[in-house]
Amino acid sequence: MFILKKLIVTASAILVVFSALLTLSSTATANLDRQQINQIVDSLDSANFVGFSDFLEQLTTSSIADAATRDIVRSYTSDQPLELGQSSTLYRLLGIYTRLQYGEEAIETLKQLVAIPTFEVEGVEQHENPNFLRFAEVLKGIANDFDLNFRNIDQRVYEITLEGSSEELVAFHAHADIVPVNSDLWVLPDGTHLDPFEVTQIGDRLYGRGTQDDKNGIVASLYAMKVIQEEGLSLLRNIRLLVDTTEETSSTAIPYYFENNPLPNFNIALDGNYPVVIAEKGYGTVMASFPIREGSGEGAEILSISGGLATNQIPAASVARIQSSRPNQLVSQLNEYGALYIASNGGDFAIEAVAENSAVVLRITGISAHSSEPETGVNPVSRMLGFLHNLKQEGIFQDNHITDAASYASVNWGLDYLGNTLDIAYADDFMGPLTTSLTFINLDQARLRLAVNLRLPIGREPEQLIAQISEKLDAWVNSSNTNVTFDYSVGAPMYRNPEGAWVNALLDIATQTLEMPREFGSSAGGTSIHNLPNGVQFGLAMPDLKYTGHNANEFKTVDQFLIDLQIVTEVFTRIGRMPKL
Repeated sequence: MFILKKLIVTASAILVVFSALLTLSSTATANLDRQQINQIVDSLDSANFVGFSDFLEQLTTSSIADAATRDIVRSYTSDQPLELGQSSTLYRLLGIYTRLQYGEEAIETLKQLVAIPTFEVEGVEQHENPNFLRFAEVLKGIANDFDLNFRNIDQRVYEITLEGSSEELVAFHAHADIVPVNSDLWVLPDGTHLDPFEVTQIGDRLYGRGTQDDKNGIVASLYAMKVIQEEGLSLLRNIRLLVDTTEETSSTAIPYYFENNPLPNFNIALDGNYPVVIAEKGYGTVMASFPIREGSGEGAEILSISGGLATNQIPAASVARIQSSRPNQLVSQLNEYGALYIASNGGDFAIEAVAENSAVVLRITGISAHSSEPETGVNPVSRMLGFLHNLKQEGIFQDNHITDAASYASVNWGLDYLGNTLDIAYADDFMGPLTTSLTFINLDQARLRLAVNLRLPIGREPEQLIAQISEKLDAWVNSSNTNVTFDYSVGAPMYRNPEGAWVNALLDIATQTLEMPREFGSSAGGTSIHNLPNGVQFGLAMPDLKYTGHNANEFKTVDQFLIDLQIVTEVFTRIGRMPKL
């Protein structure tokens, strides 16, 4: 097992990081900007190319290539050495070529991977899950077709490598596993039902589970490596794609892999935001378990409740099923109270109660989101539990395990996702606030489990935060006399101060191509590089747009997918061939 030192962040360390952020200067020379890239794409979009050389030939004989570009192409095709800035332009042209030559084919490959439902199945080890075994075989077939070196490490990690001329190793990280889906929620506003495991293109959007998180990263990497291999471009270091199978769940596959495989010198996760993310919040969970108990008292009885399927996923809806001797009267009450509850709590969600097969079905519809970004959604789980708690206080429901959970959630967490209700809120200027999201509901024959997902910035030790939460929840348990147990898990945040030509290259590529501010970013989402040396996130999402991964109706736009394909090709080539990182 590899051992990594615990990250300790002090006030002075933070000042060092921010000093670096302020003084970091671009090493970039003149390169093709977004307008020039778009001109090339528009001009050659319908052209056919035999290879990269043919693309360069068609480019330089067109009217869109300027004198500097022609000089670079002329030097390259005549095997003359290129200056560093000229090489960077050539690698950008290679990315544009990949986008034009293989864009449609790459979308078909994305469809092939999305069709395999690689989510966790309860009671089945991930490395024994038939869908992951199938995914590995499909990935191996693609790698073989692309003449790439493929290894399957005990069905935990899939490794694809381009060999370089030194021992230095740069790893790019992506993951094959996805979060579960509730297919009933994959419905567009116009009523169109989507199949989460069939990529559906509507307009510029490619809908499907994994199109954003993170099978697009796998596909972009495969085609970048394919082009480098086809063009016979020699690399100064080894470039390796590591495809994780447990990123969304236990995060055990990557540590398992590094027990017997070399630790990369640099680690880049294609599973976050552009341009370069150097900080990730810590990930934690407060899991409450309520034993099943028979209903007591007067009123209707809540029989079941459902919501999120994973702790890192805010669902689009939460549903409760209720037994009543007067279902029609209860429906009227719930809808009447529901209208008041909506009006008092933002008005940005829906409550509907209907009579169905001698029972009442209560549905609260919000807006799904990744649990790392609760501000981009409207959480129906917290609203369902708050609504049920209010109605229980009105004497409408009997006491049982579900009302216990509703009371716990409403009193301690509420609709707030910043920890204010429990008085544990804090924030960091760079990484943002602590977030606390009610996400996962699981009801079986023995217990109801309810999870709160935590995302921790620096500023408070994880153990200190958990001790504070535990003290407050224990006090509530004692005062309320509720039968509940708690399990806590928490990880430390990541905060880096990356230096060197490699991180400057990443910043240059993203900010020039996407017209973004040239600065580091922070993320609430964790990736497999969290505990690895020289680890950063690099794309493939735009930080100013809502992240659709973990959402119902997850999608990636065609335009962004093709830009990612271009950028990743440029990154692989430039990082692989730079004289020194």
